[in-house]
Amino acid sequence: MAMQKKIPLRKCVATGEMLPKKDMIRVVRSKEGDVFVDLTGKKSGRGAYVSKSEDAIELARKKKVLDKQLEVKVPGEIYEELVHAVRREQLKS
Repeated sequence: MAMQKKIPLRKCVATGEMLPKKDMIRVVRSKEGDVFVDLTGKKSGRGAYVSKSEDAIELARKKKVLDKQLEVKVPGEIYEELVHAVRREQLKS
């Protein structure tokens, strides 16, 4: 009998949807307070997941959800980097 591998799920902070980890992008705040996009999902620090869709990223920007989750002001460049990462991945598909 073959065992099915468990797929890790994460909750999108913008939409509230539970999605597979590979369908999300992680944004991390380090101990120093620096915020950056973690495409590997393995960097240390406080993390928040956003769906890989431009709509979810815009929703997160409007609601300032990442600011609340990471407890720090998230610069606009982070949102631009998220949108850029989503578009890059869509081109690969």
